[in-house]
Amino acid sequence: MAIRPILQLGNPVLRERSAPVKDATSREITELVGDLKDTLVHWRSKTGYGRGIAAPQLGVLQRVIFIQLPDAEPWPMINPEIVRHSDDKIIVWDACLSFLSIFMQVERFREITVRYQNLRGEILEFHAGQDRDLSELLQHEIDHLNGILAIDRIVDLKTICTREEFEKRCRDASPYAEIAAT
Repeated sequence: MAIRPILQLGNPVLRERSAPVKDATSREITELVGDLKDTLVHWRSKTGYGRGIAAPQLGVLQRVIFIQLPDAEPWPMINPEIVRHSDDKIIVWDACLSFLSIFMQVERFREITVRYQNLRGEILEFHAGQDRDLSELLQHEIDHLNGILAIDRIVDLKTICTREEFEKRCRDASPYAEIAAT
């Protein structure tokens, strides 16, 4: 497995729709998940940010995301799709490894249900709510598979701020970022 470069805002690949994975059990997908994991772990150790990553961020237009929450098992999801969502919405701070110097507030569904395959090809469903902010995280990563970025979901342009301002003013109220290892 390898640490791979993350495509940055402006790269047209980030705006493309990803293709469904035909065989979730293939060696190619297992290797991609390993690269997503290694890349995410690297970025989190380097920046203190990163709970999830999507294959398009590595330039791979396949419907694969990888979630790694602190003190939780790694969670690869193949062909994830939102099959249900609440009517209620929330406004949350968001950022992305593809433009980590920019933070903004976005609107997301409060709760969603995601159907996906695991690496054994089994079809599973998961209901996500605000527990560990999984609903907003999964929506963010699934958006990547559809060529949608967090900046497309900004609720108010006045909420855009730099990483430095976010850390000074808002980080304590946002549970998704960890302190970077020094």
